[in-house]
Amino acid sequence: MLLAQVRGHVVSTAKVDNLTGRKLLLVEIVTVRPDGLHETGRKLVCVDAVGADTGSIVLVVMGSSARTAPELGSVPTDAAIIAILDSLSADGARLDLNLVAEAV
Repeated sequence: MLLAQVRGHVVSTAKVDNLTGRKLLLVEIVTVRPDGLHETGRKLVCVDAVGADTGSIVLVVMGSSARTAPELGSVPTDAAIIAILDSLSADGARLDLNLVAEAV
């Protein structure tokens, strides 16, 4: 699983039937460092299985795991958002999910 921050929405009017009605979101993978969350500059499009919105820190699964999320078995996807984080602790410290440092 990957940690990511939702950066925006992806709109596509021409798509395969199995994607109709599915929300597509642009996410940026984030990394955990001793001083908190940091951008990586790596972005990807995910099918949203949980109702995430811009700015949310989420868990993303890829590959066959993305297709085993409930109701996504027939959706042609390689990446799915499966959880919205409420909190995150690392190395004994609770991290602020509202603060994501820029990539350097």
